[in-house]
Order: sequence, then C-alpha cells, then structure tokens
Amino acid sequence: MHSNSEELRRLYVVEGLTVEAMARWLGCGATTVIRRLAALGVPRRPRGPQPASRTDFAGWSAPLAYAVGLIATDGNLSPDGRHISLTSKDTDLLQTVKTILGLPNAITANSNGQGGFACRIQWGDRVMYQWLLSIGLMPAKSLRLGPLLIPDEFFRDFLRGCIDGDGSIITYTDRYNTVKNAKYVYERLFVILVSASRPFLEWSHDTVTRLIGLRGAVITRELKPLKHAISMLKYAKHDSIRLLNWLYYAPDVHCLARKKAIALPFLHRP
Repeated sequence: MHSNSEELRRLYVVEGLTVEAMARWLGCGATTVIRRLAALGVPRRPRGPQPASRTDFAGWSAPLAYAVGLIATDGNLSPDGRHISLTSKDTDLLQTVKTILGLPNAITANSNGQGGFACRIQWGDRVMYQWLLSIGLMPAKSLRLGPLLIPDEFFRDFLRGCIDGDGSIITYTDRYNTVKNAKYVYERLFVILVSASRPFLEWSHDTVTRLIGLRGAVITRELKPLKHAISMLKYAKHDSIRLLNWLYYAPDVHCLARKKAIALPFLHRP
C-alpha cells in the first residue's frame, strides 16, 4: 500500500471512509488498512451511524488554535475515541478552555500522588476528537508527537498555548561576574518549551524560523536509566524578545496571566 500517513488519516478521519472503502481505494486488503491506522495511533470508529460534522470546527480561529496548543501539551485523548481531558495547576487556564470551547463540564481538583493537587477538565466529543486526530494529535502522544496541521495564520496562537501549557518564560538578573567588574550585571531572558518528543520541538522551531526568522536551540537531556529523555526548545534574550512580541500581538489574546506578567516588561521594545 503506497500512501503516506497524512493521506490515510485524511481518508479515514476527515473523509469518513470505511476501512473497506479505503482498502478498495488504495488497492490493498482491509486488514492492511487496519494495521496501518493502528500504527498511526488512529482509533477505530464505533460501529453504527456517525454524528454529523459540527459547524464550530469548520474553520480555524485564534482562540481555537490556542486551545489546541494547550491540548497538544497538557491534554490527553482517551483511547475510547471520545473523551478529551486537560490537566493544569492553573484553574484560570482551564476556565479559558471552557470559554473557548463552550464546555459545560466542571473543573475538578485531583491529587498528583505527591502531596499536591492539579485541576482537570474532561469532556466527551467524538467530532472534536476526530478533528484533533485529523490534524495530527493522538492518544498516548507524549513520546511520538510530531508535526501538526496548524495553519500559518494561527501558528503563534497555537505556540502561545503550548508555552502556557508546557513552557516557561524565565527572566532574572545575572550578577555572576560582578566580582570582576561591578558593571557586569545582565538581564537574562529565556523562552522555553519542553516536550518528551524532540520531533515536535524541531517542527515548532523550524516553523518559527520559517515564519519570522528566529533561531533557537533544541536540547535533549538524558534522564536516569529507564526514564525517557526530555527535550527543550530554548530561545535566548534577543530572540525571546522578538518571539514574545510576536506571540502577544494584541492585548486581549487568550493567555495565562501569570506568564504574560513575566513577558510584559519586554513587550513593545524596539
């Protein structure tokens, strides 16, 4: 069967073809199609009539792209083909997602098993679930997340959601070399996005470079044996300032307030 991953996902998720119809279209057996879909992490649709497409996922928007960024980093797609959840320490972040997606579901507090708590929202939506699959998200995505089908127009909203979900904006005053010269005081700034999937970060980096010409660094750190490596996409001060001004392009964009407060002194700098 000669067909790439995006084509298979499109035929099954977006076009809604059955496995049998895909097999006839691609000139292979139904078992081969099922095996390829499973390898891509695309869950089988339940038997019976499928719900009609919902109008609110007919087109992208800046708020929706932001919510997708949060789901890509802090979210989870259940293997049941229906449920989506998002976990965060920031209740206001989950409330923002509720507002964007029009969710009636409650936000609950759950123990993290280490004496702390995190908040969580879960909702069931087969149409949104299938749409998320069609753009490249998947269950158990942490180690295998790759490039996503995000329109260039909304990529910065998506990336802002990713950074609010699993990134950091770090600033501090560096006085390390003041013993040599009292004037050696530097204001440091870094924007960082963390993921267990290096390909996802490399795609994010390459997209930022293509769109606005910034170059960061993707760094992978090996952890203890039996633990997966963690990678980070990191931008130093000059590029971080440009990146932050690109991300926070309007005063009313959806964002996590505590991270925007860190970015605020660097916005609108020449």
